[in-house]
Formats: sequence, structure tokens, C-alpha cells
Amino acid sequence: MMKPTYTYLIFGGTGRTGKHFIELALREGHRVRALVRNPEKLEIKDTNLEVVVGTILDYEPLDTLLTGVDFVVSMLGDARRQQQENVNTAFVKRLIPAMRRQGVKRFLYQAGGFTRPYKQALPLMSWLLKHTLVRFSGLLGQHRDNEAVLAYLVEEAMDIEWMVHRASLYGDKPSQGALKRSETKFNIACFVDCAHYSYNLLSDASAIHSYDLSYYQH
Repeated sequence: MMKPTYTYLIFGGTGRTGKHFIELALREGHRVRALVRNPEKLEIKDTNLEVVVGTILDYEPLDTLLTGVDFVVSMLGDARRQQQENVNTAFVKRLIPAMRRQGVKRFLYQAGGFTRPYKQALPLMSWLLKHTLVRFSGLLGQHRDNEAVLAYLVEEAMDIEWMVHRASLYGDKPSQGALKRSETKFNIACFVDCAHYSYNLLSDASAIHSYDLSYYQH
């Protein structure tokens, strides 16, 4: 019996996790459409890969971009710009209505492990790390933006089958194993493992409307 094939639309495909996600989806026989600012950064060549040049800041024909798409994946991150404004939130607020118009239901958004769950506090140790290490690394804006995206999804987009992966990721190294979903447990994972986790999460109906962490179950 042949496996079904799908079309994935990915934002952030030239990023360190996004590249692995694209490679995996193509290897599994699916089609991928990627909106990228610098196509030369995407060295993957495949007849099932469609590269569209543009950015989330200025790309207008989202409905055209979403035509024929089954799954939408956001692995966006621009720490410098997110220090100044919630660029991902502004984009997601344009993306979700376009998904509704095109009948696209499932959406995966990759946030960070220090992104606060909706209307919840982080555990003390995570809070301390966020306001020391993360702050000094210039990444607080990313988490603020991610938290605004999550609030929008919970409050205004429950008709969409969204899922948020609060990923703790670092290092482009070989796979360390399979990641599992958890509300409380997490490990710092390499990019390829986060890509595999997110790819599998999209097919997990129990993950709809979740915003969980991930950890290695050895």
C-alpha cells in the first residue's frame, strides 16, 4: 500500500532546523514549497521542491502560496528584528486568515524552550535562565514574539489545527535519538532531531492545540 503524499509549505526553510525538515519531507516522497529571502542559502535541489523568493515582511499573495498545501510549518527566527517588534506575530495574523480562505487546517509553529506557556509561568530554573543567559544573548525578543503568537492562536484561531513546539535546540550534529512530547520535561536537542520531531508531530492528532516541550527518551 502506497503512503499518501502531501505538500508542505515552510517558512524558515533556510534556517538550521528548516533545512533538515525540508530534506526529510522530500526524502519521504512529499512536495515542499518554501518561501525564502535568499534562495542561494538553500542548497537542496529536488524536483519536488518549489522555492518562492520573498520574505514574511513583504510577501502579499499568501493565498496563492497556500494553494494545494496540506501542512504549514513555521520555523522562523530573526533575533535582531524581534528585539524591536513582533514580526512573527504580525505575519501569523495574516497567515491564519489566508489558511482559512484556502481550507488549510494544520499549522506547526516552532517556538523556543523558554517561551512561556499560555497564561502560565515558567518553572523557576527556566525563568532564571531566561532572564540571565537568554537576556544577555539578545533572545528575549524572540520569546516575547513567540508568546504573542501563542496567545493569538489560543484566543483567535482554535478553528485551525495548530501545534506549537517549544523546542530547546542547539548544535548541528548527528542525531542523538528520538524526541518525545512533554508538558514539563525537556532536553537541548540538535537541529536534525528537532526537524524529525516536528515532522512527526504534524501527523499526531493528539498534539493539536498543544504547546509542549520535547525530550530524549533513552
